[in-house]
Amino acid sequence: MALTPSTMLPLGTTAPDFKLPDTNGKIVSPADFKDKAALLVIFMCNHCPYVVHIRDGLAKFARDYAAKNVGIVGINANDVKNYPADSPARMKDAVTSAGYLFPYLYDETQAVAKAYSAACTPDIFLFDKNRKLVYRGQFDASRPGNDIPVTGKDLRAALDAVLAGQAVSEKQTASIGCNIKWKTGNEPDYF
Repeated sequence: MALTPSTMLPLGTTAPDFKLPDTNGKIVSPADFKDKAALLVIFMCNHCPYVVHIRDGLAKFARDYAAKNVGIVGINANDVKNYPADSPARMKDAVTSAGYLFPYLYDETQAVAKAYSAACTPDIFLFDKNRKLVYRGQFDASRPGNDIPVTGKDLRAALDAVLAGQAVSEKQTASIGCNIKWKTGNEPDYF
């Protein structure tokens, strides 16, 4: 397992557009959340120990913000040929077993992951109502084996600030996890 940090895309970056299928085949795009005060995009997968570690916390986070004005999507961009545990069928199982309330999308071409400069799973991007990046980084400081509880503290603080109309602190810690499993010959040039 290679530990990979997020690239820390510059704050203020406009949310790249996408049109991706969810686990039921429905096409989802940022336009579906145009009336939301915030859009949270999480690059994730089914098998990464770092995603598995925060899985219950991420599902709870989504439940906690379900009644608030937030759009949330998870995106899996892994090469499913070499990592079949991340296949769309297994993604559907993950939605059910984790209890995710948000659409879990499949980026088969990996073009969306590249547009976001996503590097790891989980890799988290929070955009304000104008779809400008205000937070990118860790869910919280918990990692497999470090005995820090999974709370989503860092992401909660950022999202709460956005929802309150306040500035998000620019002091942000990179997420870390497994590298996105790029298809051979499709690796991005931002590493």
